[in-house]
Amino acid sequence: MKCKLLDVLSVKVLSDYQLELRFDNGVSGIVDISNIVPFEGIFEPLKNKDYFARVALNSEIGTIFWENGADISPSLLFEHLITKHEDAA
Repeated sequence: MKCKLLDVLSVKVLSDYQLELRFDNGVSGIVDISNIVPFEGIFEPLKNKDYFARVALNSEIGTIFWENGADISPSLLFEHLITKHEDAA
């Protein structure tokens, strides 16, 4: 089975630890980061919601990241989408 790598095209901070993400395959949805990361080690600063809200998109590696170098695999983010829908475009 051939696996296509996914890229995150956009990120929007919602409430708490939820992010709205759009992927390059046209699928978008909401990911609750608190269900993915343990907020330990490199992810510990993300417990602070103001710091968490400074999430950014790194288009070179196709995923989201924070200033301290923390990032999350786009495929892991895709697996944890709460709502999935394809853009009508």
